[in-house]
Amino acid sequence: MPKVQETVLEINLSALTHNYHYLKSKLQPETKFLAVVKAFAYGSDSVAIAKHLETLGVDYFAVAYTQEGVVLRDAGIRTPILVLHPQSLNADTLIDRCLEPSIYSARLLKDFIATAEKRGQTNYPVHIKFNTGLNRLGFGEQDIAGITEQLSATKAVQAKSIFSHLAASEDLTENDFTALQINRFKTFAETFKRLSGTTPWMHLCNTSGIINYSEAHFNMVRSGIGLYGFGNCDEEDANLQPIASLKSVISQIHEVEKGHSVGYNRAFTTSRKECIATIPIGHADGLSRIYGQKKGFVYINDQKAFIVGNVCMDMIMVNVTDINCQEGDEVIVFDAKYKANTLAESAATISYEILTALSQRIKRIIVGE
Repeated sequence: MPKVQETVLEINLSALTHNYHYLKSKLQPETKFLAVVKAFAYGSDSVAIAKHLETLGVDYFAVAYTQEGVVLRDAGIRTPILVLHPQSLNADTLIDRCLEPSIYSARLLKDFIATAEKRGQTNYPVHIKFNTGLNRLGFGEQDIAGITEQLSATKAVQAKSIFSHLAASEDLTENDFTALQINRFKTFAETFKRLSGTTPWMHLCNTSGIINYSEAHFNMVRSGIGLYGFGNCDEEDANLQPIASLKSVISQIHEVEKGHSVGYNRAFTTSRKECIATIPIGHADGLSRIYGQKKGFVYINDQKAFIVGNVCMDMIMVNVTDINCQEGDEVIVFDAKYKANTLAESAATISYEILTALSQRIKRIIVGE
């Protein structure tokens, strides 16, 4: 790849293909694959990612909010889309755009059925979300009889699937709790099927669930972070390829005399004559202020350069005193070699956060296939 001349996010579709096929290799041939493309496909480009995954034969997509699904439909995506956290006011839009809601509360079930009936729908697909221990969204076991009664009383909607979400599938020290969730989900599913007289799909596993709990793959699995190149542990990270490379450029280099300060609030003071490089990326681009004061770093000519002072809105300053570099040189924030989770760990956070925080003002460049 040619050296960049501005801040860009390169999105590698060849790496996406690799990750998709690797995760698919963990499944039985009949198990369906749902790709999670919420939050701009984990900070990348939801349309480009969804279009490529369609060519690979993905079975379903999932987004968090209704508008994210609208964006995909406007871009020509025709694969079924599950909306994980819709609100009652979204019901008409969901139907207009053929988006399938997760139904996680009695209020939402009542409101969506009313809209679907008013709109003359027949067997509109919905997905019933159960809470098996994450305690975030979803129905409990005590709600099953009421849910099935409401579904049986209408022809407007039908349960396409029932699903839940694992709380700690990446942490094998929590194996007992995950096993409890799996068994609880099986119990909920059997009760739902018995009372409803239907056999909806079942899905429970996220990326780490795919890798660690093959007995819980059921009819479909859902993968988010794994598609983007992270397996939540070093062993699985080695089997995946990060699709995103965040790159920038040195705008200017200053020689700052000993005892002089750098940046807002004079947060860094030189201990000797030092070379400070300014780079056009800041907290408005998603590089949080927490990475200031030498917690964060970038790579210039394969050497680590620590951020000095506070992260500014549109730029950072890094110490390049002992690095052979010049203005215009490429800067790597993270890529397939210098991974985002390493940078995230320096600030006691996770790759998900740094990826999904990336501003949409950063230019996206599609590379690979």
